[in-house]
Amino acid sequence: MSSRSLVASPSLGLPIAQMRSVFNADDVERKLANLQASGNERDYESLRNTWQRMLERGPQRFAVKPSGVPDMAPLYDLLPNFGEVLDDVKRHVALSQDSRDSLEVTPILLLGPPGVGKTHFARQLAELLGTSMNLVPMSSMTAGWLLSGSSSQWKGAKPGKVFEALVDGQYANPVIVVDEIDKASADAQYDPLGALYSLLEHDTAQSFIDEFAEVPIDASQVIWVTTANDERGIPDPIRNRMNVYEIAPPSPEAARKIAAHLYRSILGEHDWGQRFDPEPTGDVLDQLATLAPREMRRALVTAFGNARLDNRYRIEPDDLPRNGANKGRIGFLQ
Repeated sequence: MSSRSLVASPSLGLPIAQMRSVFNADDVERKLANLQASGNERDYESLRNTWQRMLERGPQRFAVKPSGVPDMAPLYDLLPNFGEVLDDVKRHVALSQDSRDSLEVTPILLLGPPGVGKTHFARQLAELLGTSMNLVPMSSMTAGWLLSGSSSQWKGAKPGKVFEALVDGQYANPVIVVDEIDKASADAQYDPLGALYSLLEHDTAQSFIDEFAEVPIDASQVIWVTTANDERGIPDPIRNRMNVYEIAPPSPEAARKIAAHLYRSILGEHDWGQRFDPEPTGDVLDQLATLAPREMRRALVTAFGNARLDNRYRIEPDDLPRNGANKGRIGFLQ
């Protein structure tokens, strides 16, 4: 798959600087011509539409390219329990700067209890790199074709998540999060993790074939982040393809920093946020620090609403839900 350079924008440390082909248009044209010649277009209408959509969109996608190592201090502050992972990302960024090489990040496995912020880290990583994030929840997957597509001969067949991210998306190097990889269920016919054996290897990922589209896709630039609560549910050959990081719950002081950041972030996302106190009080932070990071946002939105019901623009500890549950004064969470 070829790539060509674009002029980099210096506005961020990681500008978009390349266009990369994620498939070969000639391969798709040949497939479409053969289908038309066979006279089976009606039988494979969905497949024909997929190939036509590929040609209409074209093979070129954006690939982020670092012009320098960005200031990651805010991320270290926001994600204090992910310092080791951030260190590794910074090394990869440093290696790819001032060269023609694309940014390559060794697949990441984040091990840790629920709610410590593993998926939130992936979103922040995608934002740092200027690319998109695609979430694949493995706990709901019962067949490997959800990643790699299902045969067009099957009723209801369609492309897989990797194809969708690369062909339907804008980027050649999106962040794809395989969430709760240890909860993937397999039966005698399908291995939900089967596609990862080739996708996590750079060389084989360059010619990944979606079983529905049946044309090689360049998935070698995908930035893989997998999450798990227990590594014992992950086959050794897959675990060995990734850098493994154990993510502990944040310390009380780190949890306070996370809560303060979320408070300011929520205010910045809403017009009504301009009226609230710009910083939370210490006792509010103390109470928020007892929650898992994923629960903090919901608790804060509930608290903001409760404060307004009392005609206040300052959150008090009593506005926060107890034990992660809504007190019933207001009925929405976010």
